[in-house]
Amino acid sequence: MTEAATRRTPGAPCWVSLIVHGLTATQEFYSRLFGWEFQPGPEQLGPYVRALLHGKEVAGIGQVPPGRHLPIAWTTYLATEDADATAEAIRSCGGTVAVGPLDAGNAGRLLLASDPSGAVFGVWQAAEHLGTALVGTPGTPVWNELVTRETASVAKFYQAVFGFRTEAVVSADFDYQTLHIEGRPVAALHGVGHALPRDRGPHWMTYFQVADTDEAAARVVELGGHVLQPPQDAASSGRLAMVADPEGAVFTIVRPAGV
Repeated sequence: MTEAATRRTPGAPCWVSLIVHGLTATQEFYSRLFGWEFQPGPEQLGPYVRALLHGKEVAGIGQVPPGRHLPIAWTTYLATEDADATAEAIRSCGGTVAVGPLDAGNAGRLLLASDPSGAVFGVWQAAEHLGTALVGTPGTPVWNELVTRETASVAKFYQAVFGFRTEAVVSADFDYQTLHIEGRPVAALHGVGHALPRDRGPHWMTYFQVADTDEAAARVVELGGHVLQPPQDAASSGRLAMVADPEGAVFTIVRPAGV
């Protein structure tokens, strides 16, 4: 178990958050799936709770504001030291800023944006809240990946805005680029072409670590969720499954290789 309550390098994924209709029912689902406990706040974000594991913050869940039609999806937040400057960079590189930048009390400053392909992501400028404070144990985010049509053009956007260095997997039938910061892989871009779900479009995918992928997938179904891709072994990643919670928010569960 590794604690990670440190300020993230700009560009690195630092937090994941989910917006849903039924906050109470969603808390119950993730509490029983991952063992999360919850604390309210920051109040500037409306009905919002922080998920805790072993007393450490690992994710956030908020409620869709009345009258708003927002996609029910996990959102990956990338770290920045200046949310306003990042917002300008996003706009100048062909992306769209949808929300913010705005202050979340003393916790930090955030914005929600989409890249030129339409994939939504968040940006977090940390103040008191540094981001996910626990990694390397079941129930914590372990990886973030952009699922898109093709990686070449969108890679330029993330390189320009966040300074990523990219490393492509050389394969005729596999369009995959790893995003590196300071020589370390922190996220990835995965081009799936026509296999992209029509109802979702390009999107960021959050991977949560579990102790047993098959057991966790069965538990998702027991708790009212769905298995979209059954457990399978991926050579470098481990054993993973794509699932959805009862409101349809999609995420991947994985027992990492070598764990």
